[in-house]
Amino acid sequence: MKFDVIIIGSGLAGLTAGIRLAEAGKSCAIISNGQSALHFSSGSLDLLTHLPDGSLVTQPKKALAALAELAPKHPYSRMGETQVSTLIEQAQALLSSTKGLEYQGNGDENHYRITPVGRSRMSWMSPKRVPTHGVDQALPWKKLAVVGIEGFLDFQPQFASNTLNEQGVESIPYHIHLPLLDRLRDNPSEFRAVNIARYLDKPENTKALAEELKKHIDDSVEAIILPACIGLDAEEPVMLLQQLVGKPICLLPTLPPSLLGIRLHQALKLRFQKAGGLIMPGDRAEQVDLVGNKVTGIHTRNHTDIPIRSEHVVLATGSFFNNGLIAEFDRVYEPLMELDLLETLPRNEWTQKNVFAKQPYMRFGVDTDSQLRPMKYGEVLENVYAVGAVLGGFDPLNEGCGAGVSMISALYAAQQILQHNKSEQTTSAVVEAAQ
Repeated sequence: MKFDVIIIGSGLAGLTAGIRLAEAGKSCAIISNGQSALHFSSGSLDLLTHLPDGSLVTQPKKALAALAELAPKHPYSRMGETQVSTLIEQAQALLSSTKGLEYQGNGDENHYRITPVGRSRMSWMSPKRVPTHGVDQALPWKKLAVVGIEGFLDFQPQFASNTLNEQGVESIPYHIHLPLLDRLRDNPSEFRAVNIARYLDKPENTKALAEELKKHIDDSVEAIILPACIGLDAEEPVMLLQQLVGKPICLLPTLPPSLLGIRLHQALKLRFQKAGGLIMPGDRAEQVDLVGNKVTGIHTRNHTDIPIRSEHVVLATGSFFNNGLIAEFDRVYEPLMELDLLETLPRNEWTQKNVFAKQPYMRFGVDTDSQLRPMKYGEVLENVYAVGAVLGGFDPLNEGCGAGVSMISALYAAQQILQHNKSEQTTSAVVEAAQ
């Protein structure tokens, strides 16, 4: 099998790169080892919430210059302020034009989203159903109902309600009982957001949910907050519920598996496939063929003897969570190609005793040049691009930039590939004309 581009990893970074390249006419395949980390995410995306020195960032684009001074090896700094600003707009356009997704936010100014425990957390882009407010603004409602489902342990309305009350928003917690869910409720391992949504998304069950909500919630309540247990594949069930109840319906993500994260992953995956992209599910890249500084073939678990060939490779394997990086007792390494890491520290300096402190290992990742091409033994691999969480030089948790790095680096790598091919075509045309 031969493709223009092979992408290793089907998370946010891999799918973003795949969509950009496939829609530009490139034949692309994604090698997908398993479940995407998006299934464990809130569905909201962060771009940059803090600088490495801890300074709060409310306007990400304007903070890029300061970031470059403090962290010159941060992926944003490597790509450059101008490029990153442009790619932020492209990322937002990609999300807004993806069927089934409705997002709010932009890179000019962050916003706050309400978390499952009622706190405000800064974000770049959030699903429109998630309650949000501006940096210097309050929620648009004075009185809320926070509703939980009896027996559903992945969301506790009392926690969220108490926190919202502390912030000056009158919030009343409720638990509702839905007999239609009794069959699921009998098996706690099945009583999860995704399985509940499969029931509640049926129109007759959505109507039953609406009737139960109207029994408990009085007219003074301005909006209703529910756990994200409805609208798995589309927005229509939530719209129907809102119409029946007659009040705005907001959703909060639950413990994984997260419906909002799954919905984001499914929408991007479908868009990639509709553009002609191929996904190889349940497969894993295990070895590469190297000729000089170029990867010429990839051997996978399901295609051991016959390498998959491509002109370019995008490495979007993630960090420790996805085994894109491996930590042993005395070393951290990139398992597929043994690529150079940007930072290496003695074992006793990987972590700090205070679990809430910044952990040095969070910045571990692959070293690259300014085009995001990774290094191996100090030499650039000419046709490989590293994107997303596998990159080194940033702390996605404390800097609040994980999703942003994934999307921006993926778009940047796709841009390099497209420009490289365009340059080759121009060179070929010049040679042919000379002959």
